[in-house]
Amino acid sequence: MIQLPGVLGAAEEVQGLCERASFRFCFIGGVAVQRWGEPRLTQGVDLTVLTGFGQEEQYVDSLLATLSPRREDAREFALRHRVLLLRTASGVDVDVALGAFPFEVRSVDRASPWSWAAGHSLTTCCAEDLVVHKVFAGRDRDWADVEGILIRQYGKLDLKLARSELQPLLELKEQGEAMSKLGALIDTVARRLENPVGEV
Repeated sequence: MIQLPGVLGAAEEVQGLCERASFRFCFIGGVAVQRWGEPRLTQGVDLTVLTGFGQEEQYVDSLLATLSPRREDAREFALRHRVLLLRTASGVDVDVALGAFPFEVRSVDRASPWSWAAGHSLTTCCAEDLVVHKVFAGRDRDWADVEGILIRQYGKLDLKLARSELQPLLELKEQGEAMSKLGALIDTVARRLENPVGEV
């Protein structure tokens, strides 16, 4: 596994802030990929903090009191776009999604601790919810991450859960074709793992 003490250490710093403030949260993005998928270089920290609707300001102000903003209008940007762009003292970028939608609530509910080193742990989303996040984002890098998760967690994933969470989100984006793409990738991975090259 690629060890990322700088990024993972920064994630622990952010986790400590959230825990002291009694925020409900979980890490998504590259940090969660280290746990569930094919570990890759990641330079930032992504997490969901449940703010609900109407209480975002207190969460944003609490985080801005400790972490540096990455843009002058970070507060206004966060309240408008529901993403707070921060940076730790060590220079690691942090993207905080202000969660309120049902899927985000369920994702945080399903999150669990990941012990990435002796005496160190981070609370990440489950593998199925990471698949949902990645397919919804839909960039080439995200699809590569999905493939890595499907391979590493083969036979362990609740794909019915992932599909049920993903379907309404894709309908909102009018990107139903992504569900078909996911299905094709699942089939490809299954064929590859169940029939390795050279096996008769």
